[in-house]
Amino acid sequence: MQKRSRLRMLGAAVVIASATGVAAVAIQPATAAPVAETGAVAHFAVLGAKGPAFGQAEKAVTDAGGTVVKSWPEIGVVIATSSNPEFAKIVRGMPGVQGAGATQNLAELAAPPAATTMSTDSTARSAAQGSGAAQRALEDTEKVVDSAKGSLADPEPLAANQWDMKMIKADEAHAINAGSSDVVVGVLDSGIEASHPDLAANVDASRSVGCTNQGVPDSSPAAWNPTTSDHGTHVAGSIAAARNGVGIVGVAPGVKLASIKVVNDDGYIWPEYAICGFMMAAEKGVQVTNNSYFVDPWYLWCKGDADQKAVAEAVDRAIQYSHRKGVVNVAALGNSNWDLSRNIMDDGSPNNGTPIERDTDNTCTKIPAEIHGVVGVSSVGVKGLKSYFSNYGRTETEVAAPGGDRMQVPSTPDANGRILSTVVGGKWGYKQGTSMASPHAAGVVALIRSAHPDWSAQRVVASLMHDADRQPCPTGTYDPDGTGNWAANCDGGKTGRGFYGAGLIDALDAVK
Repeated sequence: MQKRSRLRMLGAAVVIASATGVAAVAIQPATAAPVAETGAVAHFAVLGAKGPAFGQAEKAVTDAGGTVVKSWPEIGVVIATSSNPEFAKIVRGMPGVQGAGATQNLAELAAPPAATTMSTDSTARSAAQGSGAAQRALEDTEKVVDSAKGSLADPEPLAANQWDMKMIKADEAHAINAGSSDVVVGVLDSGIEASHPDLAANVDASRSVGCTNQGVPDSSPAAWNPTTSDHGTHVAGSIAAARNGVGIVGVAPGVKLASIKVVNDDGYIWPEYAICGFMMAAEKGVQVTNNSYFVDPWYLWCKGDADQKAVAEAVDRAIQYSHRKGVVNVAALGNSNWDLSRNIMDDGSPNNGTPIERDTDNTCTKIPAEIHGVVGVSSVGVKGLKSYFSNYGRTETEVAAPGGDRMQVPSTPDANGRILSTVVGGKWGYKQGTSMASPHAAGVVALIRSAHPDWSAQRVVASLMHDADRQPCPTGTYDPDGTGNWAANCDGGKTGRGFYGAGLIDALDAVK
C-alpha cells in the first residue's frame, strides 16, 4: 500500500485446452469525444477543482491550445492532448488549474524509440534481474495440459494441480460459501476471454468496459476482450473460474467478473487508462478490483517532479473515489525481489524511452500498489516461503498469497510450482508472479463481501488481514537457490511482516 517497485504483469504462460466468445454494456461520465489533432500529440492529466468550478480547468486546457479528451468532474481531472511539449507548464499557471503533467513522458512527440516491451509483471524491463537467465526462467512456458469433461459431483478435472487453492483452504471454504453472484470483481487487466468454458458463466458483460482508447470508456465487447495477452484471462480464472466439471475452480467461483481493460496491445498501462478503470469500477457497482500491473511509464512516480506529482495525484483521486464508493482495490507488489520499505535505485524509468538513473525515496510511489488504501500483495510458493522474485516490504505488504515459484515444487501430478489458471483460446496454463498472487487475495475479498454484504470496504480489509495466517520470517538471509542472486532479508521476526504482511490469506476463515 505504500512505496516502490519495478516489473509488471508477471506471468509465464502454458497452454492447456478448450473454446472462445463475448458480450456488451454502456455508461460514462461527462466526456468530450477524442478530437483528431494535426501531427503528433502528447497526453496530459490536468487537475482542477471538483464540482461547479471544474469548468475552469476544462477552459484552461482549451485556452492553452489543448484538446479535452475526457473529463472526470467527480474527481477534478481532465485528460487532454496537445502538440506543445510546454503545455503542462503553461496550463499550470492558468486559473482553476491545481496541477498538470504529461502522462506518457512526452514520448509521443519524440521519434519512436527502439522497442523495449511490455509493462506487465510477466515482462522484465529493468536492469536488475530484469534480464538474463533468472528473468527468462521466470517467464518460461510450461507443458500443455488437456482438460477432460468431469462431473459436477467430483473435483474439477485439473483441480489436483491446484496446490494454491488447498494452501489457502479455498476448497474447504466452498463447502460453506462459494461466493455470491451479487458480488462483482473488476479485473483491471488485458481483458477477459468471456467465452472461455471456465469463465463464460461468470463474466458480466454489462459491467465490462475498455479504457485503452485514451482513457475514454468503451462498452463494446471488442474494447474489453483480450487481443495480445492472456494475462487478464489467467487472473480472472484464479478469482472466479466456475465449478462446472471443466478445468479448474477459482477462489470464489460463485461471484461475477467484470473485464475492465487497461492494458493496450503493446502491454502499457498509461495513467489515463488506470483512471478510467478505477472510475468505471466505481460507477458500475464493482465491489472488488484486482490490479496486477503498475502504471507506466515510471516504475516509481516521484513528487519532486511537477509532471509526475500531478499525474500520480490524478490516479490517486480516481482510486480514492472508488474507495468512497465502497470498492476494495487489491494490487500486486511486483517481481523485482525489492524491499519496498527501503530506498531504491530506479534505473528502468521511463520505460517508453531512454531510462534515467534515479535514487528514489519514500516520496516516490509505485502505482497502484503503494497508494493509500490499496491492499498490497506479495507472493509465496507451495512451501509457503516468499517467491524468489516477489517484492516485499514491512509497510507495503498487507498480505501474502500463492503466486507460484518454479523453485518450490509441489507434489501434484504436474509437479509445477506455478499457478494453473485459464488462458485464451479456451485453454488453461501455468504462470508465476505477484500478478498471480493478487487475484487470490481479491478472490478472498470477494468471499468476505459475499458472506458479509453490509460490511464497509475498511471492515472487509481489516477482516482479510485479521484472518490471515501468520508466517514467520526465515532465519537469517533468505537465499532460495543458494546463489545469492535472489537473496533477501525479512524484517519482523516471528511476525513475518517484512515478507508476508499480516500473513497468508485464509479463505476458510473469510466465510466463517
